[in-house]
Amino acid sequence: MTSSTKVEEYITDSLLRQDRMPHIWCPGCGIGPAVGCFIRAIESSGLDQDKIALISGIGCTGRVAGYVKLDSFHTTHGRALPFAMGLGLGNPELNVVVFSGDGDLIAIGGNHLIHTARRNVDMTVICLNNFNYGMTGGQMGPTTPLNARSNTSPYGNIEYPFNVPYLVAASGATYVARWTMLHARQLEWSIAEALTKPGFSFIEVLGPCPTLYGRMNKMARGMDSLNYYKENSVVRNGADPKDVDLTSDGPIVVGKFVDIERPTFWEQCQLVIDRAQAKKD
Repeated sequence: MTSSTKVEEYITDSLLRQDRMPHIWCPGCGIGPAVGCFIRAIESSGLDQDKIALISGIGCTGRVAGYVKLDSFHTTHGRALPFAMGLGLGNPELNVVVFSGDGDLIAIGGNHLIHTARRNVDMTVICLNNFNYGMTGGQMGPTTPLNARSNTSPYGNIEYPFNVPYLVAASGATYVARWTMLHARQLEWSIAEALTKPGFSFIEVLGPCPTLYGRMNKMARGMDSLNYYKENSVVRNGADPKDVDLTSDGPIVVGKFVDIERPTFWEQCQLVIDRAQAKKD
């Protein structure tokens, strides 16, 4: 074992709650590797771990908050973002991170997503998109690709899915990226970048769900999904988010799509406070 491997293992172990292992995620699931990228990104970013708050909702990815050794909140279904917003406004010194799934953030939490992005609330959102409701039986959701099979669309999904990067970019996010679990290093660097970026940062992570979505779509092993990512992914940093929608027969466009500056919600609040104080004086 090399010294670099030992260092990496120590970094990962130091931020995992070992007393809660083994975890519930299935073999081949993409959530575990995504958590590893997140932990290494924290280390490389140099952020004070005592000032990082991790929030998640309900679902397989929502269990991240319980396994990572940070101050964390496991919130109600679809409500991770308003919890995170309140926490950040209550203590602006915190680095607030939301780590949850496509069902929690894009489906039941979709209204909160667009308004949190619109307000440019200072937080980092990591969305593990495995294209289905993995914890509750593999039903289709708003990110399930057209024609893909699920337990509630056994003959193929007929509903057009959200182009998630386009959705959040159009809503006002200042940082938007997408990576697959095959792009582990790029994902790690992107999370580190997002953690130190003021405003609403959003990273979509495409990860395997071999047990349910994969089994229904001829990708019953985690490696099947990774091979699919390898064969179909195209890195296009700076691509227009409207052009990165996912289709059943098109490329998977990954990269950093948006990196802009605009006042955060807290900065806008400070303006109002300053105006009120000036009027009072």
